[in-house]
Amino acid sequence: MILNNLKLGVEVVGAHNLLPKDGQGSSSSFVELYFDGQRFRTTIKEKDLSPVWNETFYFNISDPSNLHMLTLDAYVYNNIRASQSRSFLGKITINGTSFVPYSDAVVLHYPLEKRSIFSRVRGELGLKVYVIDDPSIKSSTPISAANDTQVHSHSTQTSAPKIPRSEVRHTFHHLPNTNHPQQQQQQAPAIPVPHQGARYIPEEMKVPEPQPPPQLVRMHSATMAQPVDYALKETSPFLGGGRVVGGRVIRTDRMSGCTYDLVEKMHFLFVRVVKARELPAMDITGSVDPYVEVRIGNYKGITKHIEKNQNPMWNVVFAFSRERMQASVLEVVVKDKDLVKDDFVGLCRFDLNEVPMRVPPDSPLAPEWYRLADKKGEKIKGELMLAVWIGTQADEAYPDAWHSDAALSVDTVASTLIRSKVYHAPRLWYVRVNVVEAQDLVPTDKTRFPDTYVKAQIGNQVLKTKPVQARTFNPLWNEDLLFVAAEPFEDNLVLTVEDRVAPGKDEIIGRVIIPLSMVEKRADDRMIHSRWFNLEKPVVVDIDQLKKEKFSSRLHLRVCLDGGYHVLDESTHYSSDLRPTAKQLWRPPIGVLELGVLNAVGLHPMKTRDGKGTSDTYCVAKYGHKWIRTRTVVDNLCPKYNEQYTWEVFDPATVLTVGVFDNTQLGEKGSNGTKDLKVGKVRIRISTLETGRVYTHSYPLLVLHPTGVKKMGELHLAIRFTCTSFANMLYKYSCPLLPKMHYVRPFTVMQLDMLRHQAVNIVAMRLGRAEPPLRKEVVEYMSDVDSHLWSMRRSKANFFRLMSIFTGLFAAGKWFGDICMWKNPITTVLVHVLFLMLVSFPELILPTVFLYMFLIGVWNYRYRPRYPPHMNTKLSQAESVHPDELDEEFDTFPTSRSPELVRMRYDRLRSVAGRIQTVVGDLATQGERLQSLLSWRDPRATALFVTFCLVAALAMYVTPFQVIAALIGIFMMRHPRFRHRLPSVPVNFFRRLPARTDSML
Repeated sequence: MILNNLKLGVEVVGAHNLLPKDGQGSSSSFVELYFDGQRFRTTIKEKDLSPVWNETFYFNISDPSNLHMLTLDAYVYNNIRASQSRSFLGKITINGTSFVPYSDAVVLHYPLEKRSIFSRVRGELGLKVYVIDDPSIKSSTPISAANDTQVHSHSTQTSAPKIPRSEVRHTFHHLPNTNHPQQQQQQAPAIPVPHQGARYIPEEMKVPEPQPPPQLVRMHSATMAQPVDYALKETSPFLGGGRVVGGRVIRTDRMSGCTYDLVEKMHFLFVRVVKARELPAMDITGSVDPYVEVRIGNYKGITKHIEKNQNPMWNVVFAFSRERMQASVLEVVVKDKDLVKDDFVGLCRFDLNEVPMRVPPDSPLAPEWYRLADKKGEKIKGELMLAVWIGTQADEAYPDAWHSDAALSVDTVASTLIRSKVYHAPRLWYVRVNVVEAQDLVPTDKTRFPDTYVKAQIGNQVLKTKPVQARTFNPLWNEDLLFVAAEPFEDNLVLTVEDRVAPGKDEIIGRVIIPLSMVEKRADDRMIHSRWFNLEKPVVVDIDQLKKEKFSSRLHLRVCLDGGYHVLDESTHYSSDLRPTAKQLWRPPIGVLELGVLNAVGLHPMKTRDGKGTSDTYCVAKYGHKWIRTRTVVDNLCPKYNEQYTWEVFDPATVLTVGVFDNTQLGEKGSNGTKDLKVGKVRIRISTLETGRVYTHSYPLLVLHPTGVKKMGELHLAIRFTCTSFANMLYKYSCPLLPKMHYVRPFTVMQLDMLRHQAVNIVAMRLGRAEPPLRKEVVEYMSDVDSHLWSMRRSKANFFRLMSIFTGLFAAGKWFGDICMWKNPITTVLVHVLFLMLVSFPELILPTVFLYMFLIGVWNYRYRPRYPPHMNTKLSQAESVHPDELDEEFDTFPTSRSPELVRMRYDRLRSVAGRIQTVVGDLATQGERLQSLLSWRDPRATALFVTFCLVAALAMYVTPFQVIAALIGIFMMRHPRFRHRLPSVPVNFFRRLPARTDSML
């Protein structure tokens, strides 16, 4: 019944700059909409090239499960009243994959497209398209041939279809929608579905022999040689589906149909303590304060106690690792909480050899009532409801269970602090506030003109306009203020007009409060209509005085939520998401990224417990809006996580970041203000991964300390990138790296830095409100918030990166010098012959160059990297850094090492040098992208470029050079009408090439 109410709403807002078609420099336009066999038409706007309709139509959706296969077609026509006909002005087509719920819908202005190559069109059409599920909304009445008035006699002249043509529509395969069970059942076996927690699908349970540890296969080092201990290690572990060999999982068991096969299988003994009944009274008052203690060997788990209840309920699950068990008997003991010593109530014993094994999709094991026994085994009063079974990470109880490796009881640690969780960062919007002017200001001192400015505030973000000393009470600013806001919009935009009456003294003239939920959204650069807002007095004033005032003070504003940008909350070099905020602009995913967090080895002790060094570590992975946190493994320097997670990939030029942290919140007295300690992190660029290959590597965790670079251990990961649409992935290489609005209305560098800082603070605050919280220091470390600060080490590293780009040019100059010096006569003669040939036939120069690049690219294929790049200590200048430079890098900002005057100059130098460092790094990045054209670091990009070189070489061999030179010259000097504000395809391709920024520490 719910699906039958689903409708497609289309709001035809208006058109802009249409083509005149009536011979008098104007047009009488209307719009026809076609969707799912239905047709609607707007009214006719006479003699208007920028008509406004604001008309809404609702289409019935016959089959909601097939919605993504349908299209909405909108045709704009000019009505010719004299002949009762119409002429074509343009059309647009919107795919069903772009339809969003009403809450996410914004007005988009679509450029009008041609009907054929001979059509002449211009202008754009503004539509708001959304899917709505509201039984109270009735569908519009579609027009038919019978009531097709005004243009019915000549309707056959147009090629607009009566219904959308599905036979010419391209079919794209999308990820299964978890909201539709039938679709999920049909497609889930083929494509892994992103899930909310760690899952693992094992074989049918049997107690296996202990598996050997992962075998070290090869040792790699980066291009710049560094110590072997800091290098990447490729391993061949036993994962869920078998052993990984050469990037493929060799199946060794019956798990051939397993989707989540990137983690090692772990067996656990699960004990679900549900409730008890008719417990004997233990206190003088005739009651009992019961709790349950689950023991096996040296491990135990304790539930919370319940005050004065003989029929308590707990419903808690404990998980004990099978590989750590050194006992064959499980004891479940009920005790009475007491001030001095807890009293024994009764117990149940289980032989582990008799415990059943369970493998999903088997139904959960039903709990049973067990009679309690005393210490001698005699049955006593009272029963306990339990369920005991052996399972793996696939079990539904696994994410919420207490783990034996936590080594902590319920009473001492909050349950959520050690469990694995999935977080979704809020969707961020840019808020653009254009303060135009104020009118009829009434300052306190009316004998002087006010020196006014406007202060705008959203949450903790505060910005001010420049003060205006106008010779009037109507100051003009026309200044843009930019903020970052997160959904849901709970904050208000507060604008205050203030008068600077004296240095350091400001008086408030009036205030305006605008809820962000009421602010208009836009997804392009269309003009936002301005509004006048009445200023409210901040304090109570004299009523008689208000009656004497003829005019009220007003503030002129343009306010909007800009959804056409991607809100940068991380460094652009390591961005994990490049999509705009508005969901209508999102493209279908190109693939699926799967991450298996296996284990960590050789971790450096981060704290002391019971007289020995230890660590309580967990891993955090960030990609797109989805953050994941593994469970915390307590008191272990070689923890095993074995959790697997999945993300949708929308762009190959994105980076997955995985960090390891030490949990400092597990003490009995809480954190005491301490921060979670960073152990290290790993970055992996998606474009450097081959599709379908399983990468199993042990990554060194490298952290820079005031004493130098230190290896904190190694993190073992399994990664696989699966492509779901190869054509869409290749098409991405021709698209701009950032959304269109970044090029149409770009931000300054200062604005981007400020907005990024605000975005990181909002994400950190929102994730910090989750349970368990993802703390601010974790979010900042994963987002590289301090990457823009000055560092002598980073500056030297970027300089040497830049110098390494020119090593090839220097080598070519040296080689040419050797030719001139006739050091090798045979080579010199051959070069002279080649030089004379190219001089005689200049048309061979370009095809020869492209052919050589093609041959070099093919030759380098055999030397292509077989593993993702990782942190390089030599490249980062982390090994040879001077102690004084490290002291400067870890110094506070502003500095605390010098007197006031030197501090000011030093901070100014650091600020300027930080920008120089960024410019040098960007130059180095461009050169490294040139090198990556033929290095196969991004295999798809190199394959595209090598293919282009071959085609260009063949084409130029058969095309006269003069023709090619003329075409290139004409293209470079083309008229501005044929130029676009967006970057060209070669520029977009170049910007997506990987650089060595991923390897910077």
